[in-house]
Amino acid sequence: MRDITVLSGGMGGAKFLRGLLHGISSRTLPHVHPDARVTVVANTADDIWLHGLKVCPDLDTVMYTLGDGIDPDRGWGRRDETWSVKAELEAYGVEPTWFGLGDRDVATHLVRTQMLDAGYPLSKVTAALCRRWQPGVTLLPMTDDRVETHVAVADPDSPSGRRVIHFQEYWVRLRAQVPVEALAFVGLDQATPAPGVLEAISGADLVILPPSNPVVSLGTILDVPGVRDAVRTTPAKVVGLSPIVGGEPVHGMARQMLTAIGVEVSAAGVGRHYGARRSGGLLDGWLVDETDADAVAGLQVSGLDAAAVPLMMTSPEATAAMAAAAVQLVAGA
Repeated sequence: MRDITVLSGGMGGAKFLRGLLHGISSRTLPHVHPDARVTVVANTADDIWLHGLKVCPDLDTVMYTLGDGIDPDRGWGRRDETWSVKAELEAYGVEPTWFGLGDRDVATHLVRTQMLDAGYPLSKVTAALCRRWQPGVTLLPMTDDRVETHVAVADPDSPSGRRVIHFQEYWVRLRAQVPVEALAFVGLDQATPAPGVLEAISGADLVILPPSNPVVSLGTILDVPGVRDAVRTTPAKVVGLSPIVGGEPVHGMARQMLTAIGVEVSAAGVGRHYGARRSGGLLDGWLVDETDADAVAGLQVSGLDAAAVPLMMTSPEATAAMAAAAVQLVAGA
């Protein structure tokens, strides 16, 4: 295998990619050429405009993580960050105060916004930013079009009994602590895949759905018109890794999002949500954590090649082992 395409959200996808690249460079991935090329299609439905700046959290998390600029404790934003701009904006009383842009991070958003204002599409802007960070992958936004995830939550003071807020407000300000009544993906149905996205999927030897949120990270990528069909029909093998371990999300608010769309919050539930390609779904193989080994037999009955292995990304080596198991699962299928 020389060409691998990964659909990625933010922190989970970035950590998986770091392990995948470690596995390639250390030659511990079976059937994968040591000079294998990795293309990443990243979610942009979490993007938000703040203080006149275009912020792309998932693109930046992948770029910073693979470029060795990420804050290792937070898992997002820049290492050795300072917050003078945020403090000054708060002193002026400028909202929103719940989303903080670090001083180093602001530079990235300034460059991105300047280039967008000059007429460059997001895909070209991303390529330009990556020339500094050298992430070791080809990083593509899922679309050049503006797409935003909005969340409906209960609001007894509203005439409708609910209010709709941006996904970032739900995640950062509310800390995903209130139930989600509905999701709205603004602009998604009219979006087109960014240049290179469909080709990266159709021309790959392997497509990986890493342990990212299946609704607001991978789900939005797949719902860009044309992408789901490309995954379903690619000649590549398609393998996924569960973001649910022992009935709980490893990170983030997957429980709230899956519940909002009526999907069982379990490794098996997410696997069935993606579905087996032989039955019109997306996957050839699905890895669950060893704590969910009792789900394997049922997943196999549903048409998925499934196996149980350790799925905690505790180190690049552990994550590389996950990637190796994913490759092995589908390599001979």
